[in-house]
Amino acid sequence: MAMDTDEVREPSAETRGLASFAFELGVLKRMRRAGWWHAGIRDPESVAEHSLRVAQLATMIAGPEGADPARASFLALWHDTQETRTGDIPHTAKPYMSGADNLAITKDQTAALPASAASPILEAVAEYEAQDSVEAWCAKDADKLECLIQAIEYRSAGNQDTEQWITSSRAALRTRTAQAIADAALVVSPVEWRS
Repeated sequence: MAMDTDEVREPSAETRGLASFAFELGVLKRMRRAGWWHAGIRDPESVAEHSLRVAQLATMIAGPEGADPARASFLALWHDTQETRTGDIPHTAKPYMSGADNLAITKDQTAALPASAASPILEAVAEYEAQDSVEAWCAKDADKLECLIQAIEYRSAGNQDTEQWITSSRAALRTRTAQAIADAALVVSPVEWRS
């Protein structure tokens, strides 16, 4: 049943800001991870698809590392939201661009939100960017581990040009748990879970 638009009241500035940011975050569902195009992947996963598994992996890494799994997952959830404004920039492009400050971008993104909504997002991005907590390390490792796992999945599907993603992602891991998962992923079939 369609809603009668005559019954809809003009939203407050705060709810307008929340709704607007919700639409902005939807861009991540349509934005493809651009670096994979360099490996010949015609239809890579979206930033949102990547971020979901990063948040899940952060939970899995944090417990064994003695960190708060919910906090690590929360940091991971917000780690790429700035890409609604910048796009997904492959690492090969970054030397040619001035560094985008993810916290400054997030401040712009959340400027129209009520402080009670903006504050936890800003705190999460600041903590992730600072990399000064075990939860932030777990979230960062989850980002690298997700890339490694995705590269293995693309390789398993027939693309043989993903080795540099696997190698560089594995080298960037700092927690023992993420390193152990990566090493296991290198020998476990992506469909072993079906057995």
